[in-house]
Amino acid sequence: MTRPLLLRFVSIIGASTSFYLLLSVVPLYAEASGGGSAAGLATGALMLATVGGGLATPRFVARFGYRLVLVTGLVLLGAPALVLTASGSTVWIVVVCAVRGLGFAFTVVAGGALTASMIPPERRGEGLALVGIVSGVPSLVALPLGVWLVAHVGYAPVCIAGALAALAAIVSVPGLPDRELTSGGSIGVLAGFRTAALLRPAVVFSATTLAAGIIVTFLPLVVPAAATGLLAVALFVQPAASTAARWVAGRHGDRHGPAGLVLPGLAASAAGTLLISLTHSPVAVVAGVALFGVGFGVTQNATLTLMYARVPASGYGTVSALWNFAYDAGMGVGAVGFGVLADRTGYPVAFALTAALMLTAVAPAWRDRATTGSRR
Repeated sequence: MTRPLLLRFVSIIGASTSFYLLLSVVPLYAEASGGGSAAGLATGALMLATVGGGLATPRFVARFGYRLVLVTGLVLLGAPALVLTASGSTVWIVVVCAVRGLGFAFTVVAGGALTASMIPPERRGEGLALVGIVSGVPSLVALPLGVWLVAHVGYAPVCIAGALAALAAIVSVPGLPDRELTSGGSIGVLAGFRTAALLRPAVVFSATTLAAGIIVTFLPLVVPAAATGLLAVALFVQPAASTAARWVAGRHGDRHGPAGLVLPGLAASAAGTLLISLTHSPVAVVAGVALFGVGFGVTQNATLTLMYARVPASGYGTVSALWNFAYDAGMGVGAVGFGVLADRTGYPVAFALTAALMLTAVAPAWRDRATTGSRR
């Protein structure tokens, strides 16, 4: 627990709070003016812009250093939230979300690579789990809090709070290392996509993030307006289960290896998504998001730990970009695709089909596990 790592936690908390406070609020705001498809477009724009920004971030870091990229990310994440409610136009909301997504990409990819360099390799699983808790607690609180606050104080104050959370964290950035001295050959993002040992875990993780984007975007629309208490509980349970599971997976992975956790995490995520398809049952919905949260947390830690272990320190930026690409692309595609699908099939069938789609990632997960075992 060094001083730079503690300072890094400040920027993690600020970015996570800003991101999650508005993650379910913005789709609600978009849905009020443009319907369910507008809600999906809002989350899709946020996540797909994060994808593009994330792939470019390693190059920006190499040229400008960590601090400038992190500051730029926090500004782009926070400042647009101040003007989000200036218009209810779907186009306006999508543009604001896209800019915030670019900012979020800078904070998570540059920050992820920097954080990984601060953690000893033999404690990487537990260290990343600790980072997951630091980023997970804001999601645990902010995700349901944002929906609750909107019902009591309206959209504008919540957007201002989200903006201030990111902008206030800028003060911690000057205390962080600016550039990392690494050994070993550099691995570019395109080369990372061609490396099966990195691509397989990323593909598996992206399958679980499909449902993550759907849950945060459409659960507020699935749950009846009168059942705001159920919605708050569900939005609390999912990140709580994910944070706890990520910690347990990290400790287990450091002692026994993370490769054996990928398949169970994927299976739990798909089973939880299938349970959520029973949208008429509050018990099933809460149990579903809890089970999904467990699987999601396990898969998060296991895939990221595996990927960092397969590159030298000079490849940490590429791993961070690829893993976050899987995260953001899955969430964005899930949100947009689910919105279109649900308009035709209804929410229960759409959730069941999503669970089936997630299970197609069993093939790369099984292949990766077999390949890892053959190397031992």
